[in-house]
Amino acid sequence: MSDNALTRRSFLKRSAAGAAVVAGSGFVGFSAWEQGQQARAAGTKKAVHSLCNSCSSKCGFTAYVGEDGRFTEMVGDKDHPYCDGTLCARGYGYASIAWSEDRLTDPLKKNDAGEFEAISWDQAYAEIAEKVQSIISSDGPQALAMIQDPRPSGSYYTARFMNALGSANVYTHGVACNMSKNSGMTQAIGAADFTADVANAKMVMFLGRSYADGIRPSSLHALQEGHAKGARFVMVDPRYNNSMHFCDEWVPIRPGTDLALILGMAHVLVTQGTYDTAYVEQYTVGFEDWAARLAEYTPEWAAEKTGIPAETIERLANEMWEAAPQSCIEQGWRAAYGCAHQNSGETARALCLFNTLLGCWGLEGGAYMPASASAGKLSDPKFAAPAKPADKILGQAEYPLSSGGMGVSTYALSQVPEGTVKGVFFYQSNCVAGYSNPAQLTEFLASAELSVAIDVQLTETCQACQYVLPDTCYLERLEVPEFVGGKVPVVSLRDRVIEKVHPNTKPVDEIFAELAEACGVGEYFQFTVDELADAQLQTVGLSLDALREEGTHVFEDKALKYALKTSWGTADKKVHFTSEACEKAGFPASPGWLEPKVTPGEGEFRLIGGKQAIHTHTQTANIPALMEITKKYGLERIWMNADVAEQMGIADGDEVELSSETHTGRTRVKVTQRIEPTSIYLPSHYGCSVPEQKTAYQVGLRQMDFVPFHIEPGYGGTMSQETIVTVKKVGA
Repeated sequence: MSDNALTRRSFLKRSAAGAAVVAGSGFVGFSAWEQGQQARAAGTKKAVHSLCNSCSSKCGFTAYVGEDGRFTEMVGDKDHPYCDGTLCARGYGYASIAWSEDRLTDPLKKNDAGEFEAISWDQAYAEIAEKVQSIISSDGPQALAMIQDPRPSGSYYTARFMNALGSANVYTHGVACNMSKNSGMTQAIGAADFTADVANAKMVMFLGRSYADGIRPSSLHALQEGHAKGARFVMVDPRYNNSMHFCDEWVPIRPGTDLALILGMAHVLVTQGTYDTAYVEQYTVGFEDWAARLAEYTPEWAAEKTGIPAETIERLANEMWEAAPQSCIEQGWRAAYGCAHQNSGETARALCLFNTLLGCWGLEGGAYMPASASAGKLSDPKFAAPAKPADKILGQAEYPLSSGGMGVSTYALSQVPEGTVKGVFFYQSNCVAGYSNPAQLTEFLASAELSVAIDVQLTETCQACQYVLPDTCYLERLEVPEFVGGKVPVVSLRDRVIEKVHPNTKPVDEIFAELAEACGVGEYFQFTVDELADAQLQTVGLSLDALREEGTHVFEDKALKYALKTSWGTADKKVHFTSEACEKAGFPASPGWLEPKVTPGEGEFRLIGGKQAIHTHTQTANIPALMEITKKYGLERIWMNADVAEQMGIADGDEVELSSETHTGRTRVKVTQRIEPTSIYLPSHYGCSVPEQKTAYQVGLRQMDFVPFHIEPGYGGTMSQETIVTVKKVGA
């Protein structure tokens, strides 16, 4: 055992802080929270501001730390636009990662037997740098790639490191999340996202996105507020999700057919002439092309595709128009179409165009672009950016509609066996378990000359790499400021809450600065993260010391002002019903019907995934308090329609065998009427295959094991729900 590892005895001694934090969330009891409140009132605790790391929202909170340095309480920041004063169960639970017995404590290297051995930082840096320089010498910097799950310092340092080496290949988790959605929206409105003004709307339609299952507390607050005001909320989802507590109607839809629903509703409005003709005439281009295309997409046609009655489709379209402009289709996320299907990008385009028919852009109760703030250019030469890499990010040519800021990471990995990519870095990204088929991604990585993962615990991605570098957890480090948009934009800070639990771990800024030095590009990292954070804040009239006191600073002067939006991010500043780029990529100029890649036959089902309120993908499954909830309520079970299950002789709680072309696994089943008949729902948090994650190991099934390796044409998404499965009762 490493000298830097926690023993069970030291874990129990040092995890009191984590236990108290979890107690405050309701996992243990009220008394610890009450004691924390009393101590805070008595002034025996200091406040430290930070950002949660349980998901990519990074909600702001205040941590209270006792005189002995123990972290005992966390309270959501009321000014942070994502949490609105409230943290979720994942946020409280994930804080205990600092004291997890499964933390990485030392740099690791895989030996010839395929087993990890602890090595020194100096050895790790030297060997990694030697391989980096060898790859650049033989194949150029574009043979290197970085995949990172965006976090404040992580986003900055990973890109700076790769650009300093001369590579443009910096990828996010976008292929498995929202890249196709963002890319499709960009083709229509020149922006990757928008926000539905749910709190002030008269009607909002959600396509599979469930605020009550994640990812931002403030979104759920808005849903509650809108519901209380009498707004009509319609949930279009194969599964009756937790947001139905605040919704008026559930519309069970066949997976992958949301595009058909939008086309059918658009047909109704256009053929009736019940749309904002003035807005369309003044602020859009290409409407005539889409209007002509819509002629064939009648409600009856859409009903055949979606399984939704034609009269329901027509009614919903008319209700949306009657509520306009205080209505819209919500922007979605990963859920129904983020990167889930072969038609995800085209669904996003059509969604934006339907909202355009409503004339809702920028208006209260409609859909708006969040107000934003950002750091200005830094004048000090030591912060000067490396030269822009000569080549574009790998995969942009092959997937020309993909959002350049995210990149098609799965394509980059597919190029490792081809020899185009020879070295891959990962930062806080469990790509192997969550981005596509794990067996295929592991096979790709096996042929890399260099593979390095930086994380806090051993993940499937770490397991597949040659080197693993131990990061500090988010509570143990200061990071660069995080600028967040909203109705009122803010800047928030993740500061150091506790001292390092494991002395041989390092924060992301140190790791990349020292790795850069070893690779010969250390001149781009001659500053501390404190200096960088302060310099960025100075550009907006703040300082690091000031933000440390404030936690979240609100830019009131940049607050959103409701007004009809008439200028867009496209080249001609108009909404585009047609797209030349889409035509060049093989799609119609305006969105038309595109079939999902797979369609279930007799005895087959579409496998759909989705988030639960207590977990974030695979990241939180190894947290004991959160996994205890999973086990208590059987949340790892698959869902199956009750009528179908009865026909197959399957009862609630039975053990079943789930099979696709790539994998077969066994689990228990939840039999329910809350899922449409052609679907099987598998929560996407389980099936950990790493024994070192003692809590999560082998609990449930992993969705991505059942997903073939494929990439959405043009847009580059994973198509994570283009999967056909069969189900049979074990022993039948």
